[in-house]
Order: sequence, then structure tokens, then C-alpha cells
Amino acid sequence: MSLLGLVLACLFFAAGLAGTVVPALPGAPLIWLGMLVYGLLTGFSSLGWSFYLGQALAMVLVLVLDYLAGAWAVRRYGGSGYAICGSMAGMVLGILVLGPMGIVFGPLAGAVIGELLARKSLPQAILAGWGSLVGLVGGTAIKLVLEAGMIIWFFSTIW
Repeated sequence: MSLLGLVLACLFFAAGLAGTVVPALPGAPLIWLGMLVYGLLTGFSSLGWSFYLGQALAMVLVLVLDYLAGAWAVRRYGGSGYAICGSMAGMVLGILVLGPMGIVFGPLAGAVIGELLARKSLPQAILAGWGSLVGLVGGTAIKLVLEAGMIIWFFSTIW
């Protein structure tokens, strides 16, 4: 069962890491779920409740920092609350309309439109849109580092 658990956990880890850049897959929750599947198949022999609690906190941290990175970057580049809301709406609509390319172009367009609705100048709106891209890249990098840390913690605990 240990080998099966390890293989399934690694599949969940791979899907979770892919989910860092693919919007339909929840990255950190899939990684945590892989650890839970491993625990279930091994009778929780090497992973205790404190490990799962710590990993759950890491998962929540990943989700919160991902959101905050985008909002911080838009704000850092002079964007208003309208730009932040536009960026989030643009992400959702962009994915629905443009598919994977909507991840990049949706928040950018949403932030620009949001700033224009806030009666800001076009150069300011474009700067806020640029901030949404900076936030996307920064948030993705932060997620990858934290998710890799979650996986390293898992392997260092079971071996």
C-alpha cells in the first residue's frame, strides 16, 4: 500500500504543480489531497495530525498570498480598487472567453477597464494593467516556491 500511496501522491503533486498555471486545477489543495491519500493508504503511519495541520496552513497561505500578490501589484502600480476588481473580473471572464490565454490578458484588460471606469487617464490605466501582470507572475512564483516546500516537507517526513 505504501508504494501505491506514494505513486498516487506523486500524481496529485504533479497535478497540483500544473494547477499553479492551469486555472481549472486548484494547485495547493491537490498537493494537500495527495498527502491525505498517502496517509489513508498507509494508515497514517508516518504522518501525524500536526503534519496535516501544518500543510493545511501552508495551503491556505498559498491561496491568500496568490490573491494578495495580484492586488498588491495593481495597487503598487497606482491602480485603484476599481482596477483590482476589474483585474479579478477580467481573470474570470478572460478564462471563459479566451481559455488559457485569458489568464494573462483578462486581468490586464480588466484592470485597464476598471481604471478607466474610475476616470483615470489611459496611461494610468495601462500602468495598473501592467501591475496586474506583475502580480500574476509574482503570485505564480510565490505559489511554486511554497508548493515545492510543501512537497519537500512531505518527502522529508516520510523518509
